[in-house]
Amino acid sequence: MTRKEQVIKAIHMQGPEYVPLLYSKTMDDADMVNIPVEMHFTGPAKDFSEWGFQWDYVDHNLTLGQPKESIIKSWDDLKRYKAPDAFDKSRFAAIKEARERYGKERYYKANFVLTGYAIMTMLRGFSDLLEDMYLNREEVEKLADIVFGVEEDIIRQLKENGFDAMGLCDDYGTQDNLVMDPALWREIIKPRLKKQIDLAHECGLDAYLHSCGYIYDIIPDLIEIGFDMLNPGQPNINGIERMGEKFGGKICFVCPISYQSTGVTGTKDDIFAEIKKYVDYMGSFNGGLVGIINEDLTDLGGDPNNIQHTIDAFKTFGKYK
Repeated sequence: MTRKEQVIKAIHMQGPEYVPLLYSKTMDDADMVNIPVEMHFTGPAKDFSEWGFQWDYVDHNLTLGQPKESIIKSWDDLKRYKAPDAFDKSRFAAIKEARERYGKERYYKANFVLTGYAIMTMLRGFSDLLEDMYLNREEVEKLADIVFGVEEDIIRQLKENGFDAMGLCDDYGTQDNLVMDPALWREIIKPRLKKQIDLAHECGLDAYLHSCGYIYDIIPDLIEIGFDMLNPGQPNINGIERMGEKFGGKICFVCPISYQSTGVTGTKDDIFAEIKKYVDYMGSFNGGLVGIINEDLTDLGGDPNNIQHTIDAFKTFGKYK
C-alpha cells in the first residue's frame, strides 16, 4: 500500500499496516502532509493575517501570537469589515509545490491554521466575544456567518487542488473545562461546523478538527456531526484511557505526545509508555490512530532526543502487520 492508502485505512479503520505519522514541520518522512491554505503570516515581517489583524509576538518559537488589536472594536465596524478573498489562488501555491515534490503517494491535509470561533475572537477580542454571545447574539451570528462562509468557499476548492482532507483548527478548551457554556457552543458553533463537514464530505474530503484543552464533553457532538479525525491537542488532559474506551472506533484520533508534560519533561520510558496507551486504547480498532511528531518539543524546553523517542515509540508500538 502507498502511504496515502495507509492513512485512509487508519482514518476509516480498514486495517492499515502501521500507525501513519504527521510531522509538524518537515514532510520527507510524513504519511499525512500538512499544507497551509490560509494566509496568516503575510507582509515583510510575516506578521499580518489575511483576516486583517497584525500579530504581536512574545516569542516566535513558543506562541502563535496575539492580535495587536481587535478589528471589530464596535459592532458598527462589522458593517465595514472586508473579509478575505477565499478565491485568491495564491493560497494553493504550497500544495502545488508539495505535490510536485512528493507526488500522489502522500495524503494531503489542508491546514487552516485557525478557524471559526478562534478567528471570531481574533477579530472581536476574546472577552468581548464571550460577553457578546449573551448580550449581542444577533451580531455574533452575523460575524460567525462571515467567518464560516469564507472557510466554506475555501473548502469548495480543496479537492480540485489536490487535497484529501480539510483541517479545521479551533481551540474550545481550557485546562479543565470548555471555554464557553456547552449550550452556547451547540447553538452557535456546532451547526456551522456540521455545514462545513457536510460540504467537505460532498466534495470527497475527510474532515479533521484540532482543538487544544479539555473538550471531552463535546466529543460526542463532534462524532455526531461527522468528523472523521480529531486531534485533541493534549490527549492526557481529556484522559487517554477513557477517550479510547468511550470513543475508540467511532472517530480516528490524531495525537501528539503531550507538549505540556510528557514530551517536554518526560523520559524516553515515559514517552514510550504514553504512546503505547495511544495504540492500546485509541488505535486498536482496525486502525483509528494517526501519530503526530511535534518537532517543537525542543523549543518548548524538552530534551532534543524526545522528538526521536516519539518517532521510535510510534514505530515500535504502531506496527499492526
